[in-house]
Amino acid sequence: MIARSLRIRALRLALRLLFGLPHPIKRLLAGPAVRLEDQLLDLDLQLLIRAGDLLARSGPAGDAAMAEQRRQADEAAELAAEGLFDDVVIRDFTVPGADGSVPARLYVPPGLDGRSGLLVYYHGGGFVLGSIASADPLCRLLAAQAGVRVLSVEYRLAPEHPYPAALDDAIAAYRYAAERAEWLGADPDLIAVGGDSAGANLALVVAHQQALSRGRVPSFVVALYPATDAGRTGGSRISFGRGFGITTDYLTELEQMYLPDGVPADDARGAILRADDLSAMPPVYLSTAGFDPLRDEGEELAERLREAGVPVVARRFAGLLHGYASFTAISRAAHDATFDAASALRAALALVGSLREQRQRQSA
Repeated sequence: MIARSLRIRALRLALRLLFGLPHPIKRLLAGPAVRLEDQLLDLDLQLLIRAGDLLARSGPAGDAAMAEQRRQADEAAELAAEGLFDDVVIRDFTVPGADGSVPARLYVPPGLDGRSGLLVYYHGGGFVLGSIASADPLCRLLAAQAGVRVLSVEYRLAPEHPYPAALDDAIAAYRYAAERAEWLGADPDLIAVGGDSAGANLALVVAHQQALSRGRVPSFVVALYPATDAGRTGGSRISFGRGFGITTDYLTELEQMYLPDGVPADDARGAILRADDLSAMPPVYLSTAGFDPLRDEGEELAERLREAGVPVVARRFAGLLHGYASFTAISRAAHDATFDAASALRAALALVGSLREQRQRQSA
């Protein structure tokens, strides 16, 4: 344990030194500027691609490969953490999933008195990787910057637990949070859902399913670079399918592990972009990254939500990569984009609370 901690600290220091170099040296190390579709790739993220071996080392083959990939995903989050939000108080426990309990972690930012808004957060990782550990730095940031409690949920992963296990756990955890809001220190009328990548998919589908079932609908959805249309081809999946971090081939592998039989013809929950009616969705913040294979499907969902009359804040961060919210410590552009999401969450829940108080005064 001590050796691992020292290694993490050493690698984190090496990253800080590398990305703290003067701009001309970083450009020399990263290579020529990359422009595609009138977008300029962020220099720090271009350098990160070149230095990828610092974050992802080759692991074992065979049965141990998946466990090693998951371990590396958790470790990579530690390496790229900003380390600025250690004063956020955390508490680990379990919440009900669809088939037994699942791990969860509650984040409470300092100075938060009384009940607050709550973000139920689902980590990314293609439904195959990720955990409350890998999401920890991002959840600390969101809690601190949005001024809300965050409940991070560790749902079951594929291929051991293929679709719809992750979604069923996500729905169960949200319903638990809504029912036990006061125990969690939250205002039951100010509960949002959010996630990144696969987790953003889950957040969107949870909100949609709650609306369809006439249950308690989340007040807001935060969806960072979501996966919305499993198995699609063309567009950004070709343009940015290689050389920009996550590849289209790897996305396909992940989707096949989560949906081994593809998206069911009678069940669009595995690909929310295919849902017939999105009009009952709550307001959504949806971000995409310019150099992300998932960019087009995320932006198509934002357009469909607008057409359905759903309030949407859609942001494309043109120079960024998929997973940018994990790189806030090494890329100023990624830092600003992630803070943008936290600001949107803070503003949305404040508006919901203000409108509620206004209605209460009018009815008094």
